[in-house]
Amino acid sequence: MLEARHLRVLRAVSTTGSFSAAARELGCTQPAVSQQMKALEQSAGTPLLVRAGREMRLTEAGQALVRHAVGILAGLTAAEEEVAALAGLRAGRVRLVSFPSGSSTLVPTAVAAMRADHPGTRVSLVEAEPPRSVDMLRAGDCEIALAFRYEPSPEWDDLVVRPLLTDRLVGLVPEGHAFADAEEVGIATLAEEPWIAGCPRCRGHLVAVCEEAGFTPRIDFATDDYPAVVGLVSAGLGVAVLPELAVESVRTKGARAVRVTPAVRREVVALTLPDLEQVPAVGAMLDRLEAAARR
Repeated sequence: MLEARHLRVLRAVSTTGSFSAAARELGCTQPAVSQQMKALEQSAGTPLLVRAGREMRLTEAGQALVRHAVGILAGLTAAEEEVAALAGLRAGRVRLVSFPSGSSTLVPTAVAAMRADHPGTRVSLVEAEPPRSVDMLRAGDCEIALAFRYEPSPEWDDLVVRPLLTDRLVGLVPEGHAFADAEEVGIATLAEEPWIAGCPRCRGHLVAVCEEAGFTPRIDFATDDYPAVVGLVSAGLGVAVLPELAVESVRTKGARAVRVTPAVRREVVALTLPDLEQVPAVGAMLDRLEAAARR
């Protein structure tokens, strides 16, 4: 089997014309060069060098191998440099998938910090709600997925989970509503209201919370678009429950946010695969997402 170190020695011998000169160029001993040439000839199954006076000359097989060695060693050097750049965060990429309110609040700060610290690393973003975002991570379509869950479950046991923050849900009512100036509203007192629901996972959780409070919400509108939820509430078409991250990311003109009891919270996390966590660019991006969440 041909080895790169043997090819480097062969190229040095062909360039300098002797074992001793090749040894000086490579920074090793003449016996070491001779030993590696013997090993290379054994692997090749044919002589590669012949002595002509004081010089070593390549056989036809040796000439053919040197021609290929130039390209092989150049490619290997390029690969080593690229890997070193990736390891040193001078290059590389991180593909993020995030739910919308994470995209507008956590991601900009984290990506700006990443770009400032490691300008050679490219970061891209697409939006998807869980569980779609988690499926994309497992399928290799991204390196990091921002996701949320309302209760711990084994669905992420095969993933690396970096907790970022706990996001409380708040009620949203139209200005002029009976509870618009209330500091706190029991969710059961909104039983007769028309509801505007969010993404499928949020919608399912809303129904579960309301049913625990003794009623089934009448959902008149359902949309994944948070500005649309606010617009519908502002128009007096219903009430909603939104995560605080979502409320921070949109203008709530015409609507009022009120604290809802019992308190409902969701855990916001960054997910990646165990092997990907060891990639320097991915680890650095996870760290910056954690820092953005702390701020």
